[in-house]
Amino acid sequence: MFQAQFGFFDTVVAAPSQAAALRAWGTHQNLFADGQARVTDDARALEAALAHPETPLRRAIGSNDPFLLEPTSLPRIPVAPKKARAKIKAETGTGPPKPPADRSGLDAAEGALHKLDDDRRREETRLRRRQDELDTDIANAQRAYVAERKVAAAAVARARQAYREAGGDD
Repeated sequence: MFQAQFGFFDTVVAAPSQAAALRAWGTHQNLFADGQARVTDDARALEAALAHPETPLRRAIGSNDPFLLEPTSLPRIPVAPKKARAKIKAETGTGPPKPPADRSGLDAAEGALHKLDDDRRREETRLRRRQDELDTDIANAQRAYVAERKVAAAAVARARQAYREAGGDD
């Protein structure tokens, strides 16, 4: 006869070997190797198991109920002392609800960030307009320079020609 715990139940099975007990429990893990299953000498467990060979019988953990095919009792959970219950409530957050966190600081910081971003976009737009105006002024100045230089270069060429015709050397 072999005994082991599964979930909330103690189980017992009458089997000819440990391997047969493991098969009856439906597990491939060797529960005997790590001490999760053991040989039992409990007279009530032996009597119940022998009545149903190679069939696992169960009872709620911690109870003295008989081992049955379908136990009806639930596991007995000891009542924790008040101090322990308070600690569990604090750890699990089941105590009184906390008031909602104050978002005013976060809202103010986010608002300041959005304002800073908006101001920067407006400044970039203004600078791009000024750059466009400067680019236009530069292009107009370059065209005027080219036109005036062409006229001045032609005047120099005429004056040089007149100088040479008058006998001057370069």
